[in-house]
Amino acid sequence: MTFDDLGLRADLLAALPASLQTPTRIQQLAIAPALAGEDLLALAPTGSGKTMAFGLPLLQQLHATTDQIQGVIVVPTRELAGQVSATLHPLATARGLRLVTLCGGVAQAEQQLALAQRPQLLVATPGRLRDLLVQQLLRLDGVHHLVLDEADRLLEMGFWPDIQALLGVIPATRQTLLFSATLPAALDSLAMGLLRAPIRIEADTPNRVASAIEQRLFLVNKSSKVPALIQLLKDQPWPQVLVFISARDDADGVARKLAKAGITVAALHGEKTQTVREQVLADFKAGKLRVLVATDVMARGIDIAALALVINLDLPASAAVYIHRIGRTARAGQRGMAISLVCHGEHDTLQAIRTLTEQALPLEALAGFPVTDLPASSERKRPPRDKQANRRTTSKRSAKQFKGKG
Repeated sequence: MTFDDLGLRADLLAALPASLQTPTRIQQLAIAPALAGEDLLALAPTGSGKTMAFGLPLLQQLHATTDQIQGVIVVPTRELAGQVSATLHPLATARGLRLVTLCGGVAQAEQQLALAQRPQLLVATPGRLRDLLVQQLLRLDGVHHLVLDEADRLLEMGFWPDIQALLGVIPATRQTLLFSATLPAALDSLAMGLLRAPIRIEADTPNRVASAIEQRLFLVNKSSKVPALIQLLKDQPWPQVLVFISARDDADGVARKLAKAGITVAALHGEKTQTVREQVLADFKAGKLRVLVATDVMARGIDIAALALVINLDLPASAAVYIHRIGRTARAGQRGMAISLVCHGEHDTLQAIRTLTEQALPLEALAGFPVTDLPASSERKRPPRDKQANRRTTSKRSAKQFKGKG
């Protein structure tokens, strides 16, 4: 099958990147029903071409002659908003459509000027979209196409109120497309409830890790994680590495330690300004940085060409986030590797990842880093009476108070 077989307009076909020769599985399955106006719940692995799968039919159905917003694509992060916009902008231009990106971290006045150009398509994060709606700076009563990209994240409690606000101001008679790589069972009914007579598309087994990703997990002491990371980076000739860590404060600390070891590195997390975030990501993509230490702000949809390696310095609390993290490698048909440094305290998290992915994920020893930490135990380390005595002891204020009563 080729893109010519999918019923796409000639101007869209002519604007496709030269690297896109054959539609991916999700594109083959989703484009035709989306063009027919069907509501979709589409699940496909990371790096499988979901942006084009919803972007091409959406752009085909918008009308360049109408000066009102007809389509909205909602994504969970600023970085993903920028990436989706960059991917679709040349195609929108080929159709004579105006596309505007709305996200936090950018001056609202600048975005208002862009909206004054009467775009037909918005790519937006939920918070900024809701802010503009509350201030009555945006009208969405002409929207007939809504896309929720990384839908599982958008349906979680953190974003759900913003999504509900959005649904309350756009016409109920719309086409809705939900796309994601993962969808927990707990969110399945909520997702389906947003759609009318939906078609469910699964381009692969849900919650599956791409087969092109080689996964290796090493058991190390918790205190050995950063030294082990530094040693791996020094021993191996990896040109670029994306390192994931859960806490934003730790991201900065780890980056400082890597820099002290002579490694070109930067940290990326939600507390950075938008300008800094964009510059850091651009530097990494341009090869100016060997290592990018990032929180899970980077785990959703960011596409870095030819990234061969992802390292988890810790395991994410959510098993689904593990799939999104390691999905930053092995994209667009390439192969990649994901390394995780695991300590005994992450046993339950690892088990949850094994259950979700249905993979054994065995732990290996890492040469030069013997494990001396003991496995976590659910048994009490001391009787309750001893704990109480210990608390009384620590409340003593002087050495004399440790003597028995005389």
